[in-house]
Amino acid sequence: MNEEHVGAPLLQRAKAIILQPRQEWPVIEGETAGIASVYKSYIIPLAAIGPVAGFIHAVVFGNSFFGITHRPSFLSALSSAVVSYIFTLIGVFLMALVIDFLAPRFGGTANRNNAFKLAAYSATAAWIAGIFQLVPGLGMLTILGLYGLYLLYVGIPVLMKAPEDKAVIYTVAIVVVGAIAGMIFSVVLAPLMLMTSSVPDASDGSLSGSVNVPGVGSLDLGKLEEASKKMAAANERAQSGKATTLPSKRLAAMLPAALPGGMVQTNSRSSGSSVGGVGASSASASYGDGDKSIDLIITDLGVAGSLAALGNAMNMESESQNGTVIEKMGKIDGRLTTIRYDSASKDGRYGMIVGDRFNVQADGYANSIADLRAVLDQIDLDALEAIARSGE
Repeated sequence: MNEEHVGAPLLQRAKAIILQPRQEWPVIEGETAGIASVYKSYIIPLAAIGPVAGFIHAVVFGNSFFGITHRPSFLSALSSAVVSYIFTLIGVFLMALVIDFLAPRFGGTANRNNAFKLAAYSATAAWIAGIFQLVPGLGMLTILGLYGLYLLYVGIPVLMKAPEDKAVIYTVAIVVVGAIAGMIFSVVLAPLMLMTSSVPDASDGSLSGSVNVPGVGSLDLGKLEEASKKMAAANERAQSGKATTLPSKRLAAMLPAALPGGMVQTNSRSSGSSVGGVGASSASASYGDGDKSIDLIITDLGVAGSLAALGNAMNMESESQNGTVIEKMGKIDGRLTTIRYDSASKDGRYGMIVGDRFNVQADGYANSIADLRAVLDQIDLDALEAIARSGE
């Protein structure tokens, strides 16, 4: 097999490794493509998704931190994207070195080429999840890229020949050692890149059916398996033509004419798009006026929303406060939810994923977080859940 043989085409490979990792890893293991070929045909295009999406978001919407929005200059945003991209490309090789180095310590076989393929293809979920940076309010879905830990876990016995019963601890070791190596790497290269960055401290993880991820939460491997099956089912529906997003006008019809407190709908917007059978639709409406306005948005993520099923396998919970601004992320009523609220300005955002398919969000003025949550209750969330279950 010559060097030009790099396995399945990019999109086919990306879909297969995400939806059917247990079937795809043996296929990858049998391929002889070298490091340069995998870089050229797979890593370079996919790794660009996050930096490009982040660049567009920064220029168009700005970056928000603790209620403060900063919109960088075009050149500043571009340079940040380029640096992020370079770090990603180098980081894949660095992770491969860690995987290869640890293999014998967990009963596996050191193999630089296989270690590189494992590092590259297990990062697929993180790279694809980077697209969520494009949509305001959906940036938190990039956390679903942690599905890559499951891909790594499944691929270890196949590519590195480690025993199944050591795959979990091997995965945890890769994360911890990789985080430390990445921290050192960042410190060394930071001056050269004319930038500074903070890298989360790596700490030990533990597993009893789950893997703890510092600063994020725990990953239930069993539920990750279930999530993978849900995504496969969503893909099959798409291929059969049964998985379509709701018409944007139907979403618009679900938005109320008025909100509690007498805030009436002043204007509405709706849109939809589809590429290769995979699409999304959205409807939003504004209520009130001036300083007391609020936007209510419903987005049907369609097949892409099946990625949200991973949220059910992640016990993520975080909370921070800076002055009068509080930010939270976690599950509320079984749904992945993000909250940001400034008690001084009474401005906030409350978003949640419904039925592993719909993103609903209230953004604007409210007397309290509870009032902001009450705005979402004006949408028939049970109806959205039913639509998601039916695959309509």
